[in-house]
Amino acid sequence: MKIWIKYIIGIILGIAFAVFLPPQSAQGEDMLAFVVELVTRFGRYILPSMLFFSIATACFKLRDEKTMLRTGVWTFVVIIFSSFLLVGLGIAAALLVHLPRIPMSIEVAEGVPTLDVRSLLRSLFPYSSLKSLFEDEYLLPCFIFAGLTGAAAADDKSETKTAVSLFTSLSRVCYTIMGFFTELMAVGMIALSLKWMLDFNSVKNSELYLPLFTLLTVLFFVTAVIVYPLILRFVCHDTHPFRVLYASIAPVVMAFFSGDTNLTLPLSIRHGRESLGIHSKVSSVTYPLFSVFAKGGSALVASVCFIVILRSYSMLYSIMEIKISTVLWIAFFSFLFSFALGGHATGNAFLLLSILCIKYGGGYEAGYLLLRNTAPLLSSFAVAFDALTAMTGSYIVGIKTESVNRQEIRKFI
Repeated sequence: MKIWIKYIIGIILGIAFAVFLPPQSAQGEDMLAFVVELVTRFGRYILPSMLFFSIATACFKLRDEKTMLRTGVWTFVVIIFSSFLLVGLGIAAALLVHLPRIPMSIEVAEGVPTLDVRSLLRSLFPYSSLKSLFEDEYLLPCFIFAGLTGAAAADDKSETKTAVSLFTSLSRVCYTIMGFFTELMAVGMIALSLKWMLDFNSVKNSELYLPLFTLLTVLFFVTAVIVYPLILRFVCHDTHPFRVLYASIAPVVMAFFSGDTNLTLPLSIRHGRESLGIHSKVSSVTYPLFSVFAKGGSALVASVCFIVILRSYSMLYSIMEIKISTVLWIAFFSFLFSFALGGHATGNAFLLLSILCIKYGGGYEAGYLLLRNTAPLLSSFAVAFDALTAMTGSYIVGIKTESVNRQEIRKFI
C-alpha cells in the first residue's frame, strides 16, 4: 500500500475521533497532548543521526566529483526565488481579495515573541562541535559540522577511505531506520489529525477566520496545481510535472496536520529519493537546506495576515488601497526575516507575523493578538507550502545537476 494512502487512512480516523469521540475533559486533552508529543519525538528520533552521516557522505561525493558549488548555487537560487515568489503571490492575493475585518481585541500582550538572531549565530559554532549533533530543533549546526567533515575527507581519499566507508554504511543504516519510522508514522497521524481537528473546531465556530483559511487554501492549490507545475515544465522541460505533486502528497499531508518542519523532513527525503529518483548525494543536502532556509510559506501566510490586521485596525484601509510603500515594506521584511526562521520547527508563520507587527510599530505592535487563536492552523498552511517547495525545489536542483533517475509512477512509494 502506498505511504500516502496509509497517511490518509490515519487522518480520516483521527478526524472521525474528533467528530464522534472528542476528549470530554481536561484529562483527556492532556493525554492527547502527551500522545502528540510522543509521536513528534518518535518521528524526529533518528533525524539528527541520519542527517549527520548522510550529509557528510554526500558532501564527500560532491566535492570528489567537483559538483559541490554547482549544487549549492542551484539550491540557494531556488530557495531565494521560491521565497520571493510566494511572498509576491500572498501579497497580491491579500490586496485583491478584501477579507472581512477582525474585531479589535482587548487582550494584553504577554511574553512578546522575538527572533534572537545572535543566539542563532552563536549556535552555528558551539564551543564543542559534538554539541551540534544533539540539536533537534535547529538543524543548521549539524549540517555545517557534517558538511565540513565530508568535504575534508575528500582532501586525501587514501587516508580517509575507512572513515568514508564507515559513514556511508551508517548513513544507510540510519536511512533504513528512518524508513521504518516513516511507515509507523501513519498510525501517529491519527493523533496529529485529531489534535488538528480540535484546533480547527475551536476557531471555526466564530466564522471570523474562515475567509482567511479559504484564501490560504485557494493559494495553496493554485501554487500546487498551476504555479509549480508551470515552473517545472519550463525550467526542467518536464512533460509530466504533476509527478512531483503526486510524490509530494504524503509530505504535504504530514506537514499540514503536524505543522512541524522537522517532523516532515524524513518523509520528504524518502520520497525525494525513492519516488522522484533524486540521487542521495543531492537529496541529502537540498532537503535539509530547504527545511532551514526555504520558509516562503511562512512569509506568504504572515504577509497575508499582516494585511488583514492593517485593514482591521484602520477604516482607511477598508476604503482605500494600501500605500505602495507599505506593500514594499511588507514584502521586503517578510522575505528577509523568513531566512532567519530556521531555528524554529513549528509556529514560524505566527512568529514572523508578530515580528512584522512589532517592527511596523505605529500602534500595531499587538496586532498579532487578533490571530493568536489561529496560530496552529496558520502554521499548518505555512509548513504545507514549505514542504511542497522543498519537494519541487529539490527536484529542480536534481535535474539541473543531472542527479535524477526518473522513476515510473507505479514505482512511487
